[in-house]
Amino acid sequence: LEKMTDLVAVWEVALSDGVHKIEFEHGTTSGKRVVYVDGKEEIRREWMFKLVGKETFTVGATKTKAAINIDAVSGFAYEYTLEINGKSLKKYMENRLKTTNTWILTLDGTDYRIVLEKDTMDVWCNGQKMETAGEFVEDGTETHFTVADHSCCIKAVSSGKRKEGIIHTLIVNNREIPEAVE
Repeated sequence: LEKMTDLVAVWEVALSDGVHKIEFEHGTTSGKRVVYVDGKEEIRREWMFKLVGKETFTVGATKTKAAINIDAVSGFAYEYTLEINGKSLKKYMENRLKTTNTWILTLDGTDYRIVLEKDTMDVWCNGQKMETAGEFVEDGTETHFTVADHSCCIKAVSSGKRKEGIIHTLIVNNREIPEAVE
């Protein structure tokens, strides 16, 4: 295995199907550009005469659009920025906090990462989109699914406050799971 000597940037991106590691190699003498997603080579370009520019690729099971921008700062110094769905990584993650809920829990000695996409009500568990059943209940809705033979339910109830909106709670084995901060 060739040693990554030109590694200039590493990012961790939390998506619905998991946390992905993006690594970028930029050989400023050879013009080489290599993009790795979760350790797998996605793009390799050798002998690029133009040292600045953009590399686009997709990340994860949802094929989320990503791009690395290469900009010259001064002389032979370069700046590398990652964009996810056309937004800077920071803006994307801030927006994601508003559109998703994430819970981390351990069941029977196995760690699970459960993500709710609030706009579609899709539920993901460790990279797999889950089969769910939704039902209306007296104070809101419940989305039911199963993880490792454990019955799970995401309750959605109004906070009663316009600014807060809807509160989503994960309940596993009649126990409330605290939301994770990624």
